[in-house]
Amino acid sequence: MPRRRLLNTTMGLGLSLGLAVLPLVAAHAWEARVEGMKNHWERLVTEQPEGEREDGLAALAGQAERLVEANPGEAVPLVWQGIIEASWARERGGLGALSSAKRAREALERAVELDPTGHHGSAYVTLGALYDRVPGGLLGFGDSEVAEAMFQQALAIRPDGIDVHFYYAAFLEEEGRLEAAREHARRAVEGQARPGRQASDEALREQAREMLGRL
Repeated sequence: MPRRRLLNTTMGLGLSLGLAVLPLVAAHAWEARVEGMKNHWERLVTEQPEGEREDGLAALAGQAERLVEANPGEAVPLVWQGIIEASWARERGGLGALSSAKRAREALERAVELDPTGHHGSAYVTLGALYDRVPGGLLGFGDSEVAEAMFQQALAIRPDGIDVHFYYAAFLEEEGRLEAAREHARRAVEGQARPGRQASDEALREQAREMLGRL
C-alpha cells in the first residue's frame, strides 16, 4: 500500500475511533456530575439539620437545571433535578415551596417518559411524596389517589427499597390506614440500602423505627 494511502487509512481509522469514543466521554461527563450532586445532596440531608439546608439545596437545584439543559435526552439528570427540587420545596415552605414542587414534578414526569423505570423507581417514590404533601385545589396538584399509584409503581420496581416503604408508610399513616402503615414501616426497617445512597437510606430506616414505635 502506498505510504499516502496507508497514512490516510490510519488517520481515517483514528478519526472513526475518536468519534466513537465521543458519546462515551459525554456520558461519563454527566454521570460524574450527577454523582457529585448526589453526594452533596446526601451530605445536606443527613448531616445538616432541617432549617439550615436551603442555601445548599438552592445551589444544587441550579446545578441540576444546568445539567438537564446540557443533556436533555437523559433521564437520570432529570430524576436528580426532581429529587433536589422536592427536597428544596420541603425546606422552603410557602409559595416558594410550591414553585419548587412543580419544577420537581415536571422533571420527574419527563424522566419517566424517557425511562419507564424512573431510575430504579426513584422518580415514582418522589412523585408519590410530592402528590401526597403538596396541597390540592387551584394552586397545587396534590392528589392522594395519584400519590398511592406512584408508590405502588415504585414498589413494583423495587420491592425491598427502604425509601419506597418509608414514604408509603408515611402516606398511609396520614390516610389513617394504620395497620398498612405499620407493615410498610416494618418493611422499611428491614429493607435494603442502595449502594451510594447508604447515608440517606439509613436515616430513613431510623425514621421508620421511630414511626413503628409511634404506631
